[in-house]
Amino acid sequence: MEWMNTLGVAALVVFFYMTALFILALLRRDNSIADVAWGPGFILVAWTTLLICGSFTARQLIAASLIFIWGLRLAVRIYLRNRGRGEDVRYRKWRETWGKFFVLRSYFQVFILQGCILLLNIAPILVINTYDAGGFGVLDVLGVLLWVLGFSFESLADWQLDRFMADPTSRGKIMDRGLWRYSRHPNYFGEVTMWWGLYCLALSIPWGWLSIIGPLTITGSILFVSGIPMTEKLMRKISGFDAYKQRTSVFIPWFPKKN
Repeated sequence: MEWMNTLGVAALVVFFYMTALFILALLRRDNSIADVAWGPGFILVAWTTLLICGSFTARQLIAASLIFIWGLRLAVRIYLRNRGRGEDVRYRKWRETWGKFFVLRSYFQVFILQGCILLLNIAPILVINTYDAGGFGVLDVLGVLLWVLGFSFESLADWQLDRFMADPTSRGKIMDRGLWRYSRHPNYFGEVTMWWGLYCLALSIPWGWLSIIGPLTITGSILFVSGIPMTEKLMRKISGFDAYKQRTSVFIPWFPKKN
């Protein structure tokens, strides 16, 4: 099947990309490079599979361009946030606890695992870059609109959070302004919405619905694994979080409850 060829190309790209990042991280003694490289990994896979397997239809070019915009913004933001801070505290902790197995576990549990998750997340793009389904339709328009909504939400939420964190008077306080007044995680809401938008683009393609593994992976990860649960574990330490939690929707933006 054609999509298997596209998947094979994507898997090879991810393997060499993650292995190269792992070697660079060893040389720099900083696994935080994995966070900065997350978005560019999607860009590399999307455009490589388009060049090798695609036919450069409007849908394929639009989908790859949306991935480029998202991945570039994410990489720049994480780089600027981490610049000058050294290795992230998560990786420093693993460096200590993994001991003599740190190198091996870093390769498989940080870089290769991240590569496998990337392959699952990007499933709609792989389907789009494999088949030509003709012109744009209602689902495509809906998909682009959903992506724009999600991207706008995530970008604005991140900008508001960055401004809040940069203000010395905000230390020890909970972020409950702007979009954060209506959702405890508006950036994650935007991220998930974007990927469901890309899935809508894939629905115009025969068997495209099978790429639902992509948005389901990112949604499940954010809601139940590494997104909201880990973030709220840190937020609990901030004064005022309990009251904020009671009045504010956890994910989907909604009007706050009156205390």
